[in-house]
Amino acid sequence: MNNKIETRLGDITKLKVDAIVNAANNSLLGGGGVDGAIHRAAGPKLLEATKKLNGCATGEAKITSGFNLPAKFIIHTVGPVWFGGDNNEDTLLANCYHSSLKLAVENSVSSIAFPAISTGIYGFPLERAANIALHETRLFLEDDDSIKKIIFICFDERTFDVYKKLTSLK
Repeated sequence: MNNKIETRLGDITKLKVDAIVNAANNSLLGGGGVDGAIHRAAGPKLLEATKKLNGCATGEAKITSGFNLPAKFIIHTVGPVWFGGDNNEDTLLANCYHSSLKLAVENSVSSIAFPAISTGIYGFPLERAANIALHETRLFLEDDDSIKKIIFICFDERTFDVYKKLTSLK
């Protein structure tokens, strides 16, 4: 199972995988960070498509075409804003990974890439978020082996180091 999980340093918009995950906001209409980069790289048709989705609740996921990206699909998920840990943030973040993976399987995705959801402007503590991401991913793979490759793509060295350390522990 561990050979299905990989950690890389790089730009999620450049990956040639079946699906990339967008750390979106509730509107799904674009924003900063990963969300903005994905919208810019995918082109204006992504905005047209996300307008039709009528937003997305925190912890849930929706899917669109990848448009101008190398990825066939974009799975949009809305991570929680960190308010100190007493507002269901851990469960909501876990739901992001579970919902995204479930949607991936429903769309016959065999390779998927995740950013570090909620760890940017949403302020979720990086190591805590990475532990949740890896735990949820491993749990999912125990029940469903249809996804062959899950990549955690890290935009910066600090995030990469945390994910690399945690993926090598198990």
